[in-house]
Amino acid sequence: MENLAGLQQEWEPLFERFLSDQPGGDPGHGLVHVRRVVATATRLCVSESARGEIVLPAAWLHDCVHVAKDSTERSSASRVAAARAVQFLAGAGYPSGWLPDIRHAIEAHSFSAGIAPRTIEARIVQDADRLDALGAIGIARCIAVGAALGRPIYQSDDPFCAARAPDDAGASVDHFYTKLLKLADTMLTEAGRREARRRSDFMQGYLDQLRSEIG
Repeated sequence: MENLAGLQQEWEPLFERFLSDQPGGDPGHGLVHVRRVVATATRLCVSESARGEIVLPAAWLHDCVHVAKDSTERSSASRVAAARAVQFLAGAGYPSGWLPDIRHAIEAHSFSAGIAPRTIEARIVQDADRLDALGAIGIARCIAVGAALGRPIYQSDDPFCAARAPDDAGASVDHFYTKLLKLADTMLTEAGRREARRRSDFMQGYLDQLRSEIG
């Protein structure tokens, strides 16, 4: 814990300045999102006795390159971010021995990349990022990003995909069915699984309430 606290004091101001200088972003993937992911990843790092030297920079830098959600290049975003993060860390004098595992943790965090995490640190960063897509903040992010992309909240003819395949390019609620409600089953730490189930239950409650309001 002392080592993690020292890392935070020495490196977090540099990470934040670096992120603030990066272009792009959307309502769901800005600095506030990163801070939440870092806070969650830090808690998981302590509970799993993982290496903070990997978890902390990977959590801070996992979205350092922005690729739009509707881009055809989305599946390569985490690899591009990992390369940019390692370049920055090397230039800033971060110990080189940690860089390969930091690169892997950033590459493997992405849902669309489909890269299996092979270290506990990569599993922690993936869980932390996915937890931020769930619960109250996950609902807010989903609708905000959908609005930025010009998508309605729901498809009026079949809001909850009862008789059609969900299409999250068409409505924000569809994204619950294509991805968000599936995330709890992908969690790789015990603490992540517990929290994901709690947040998923909240999201299901939101859908039930929405159903009662729109008829």
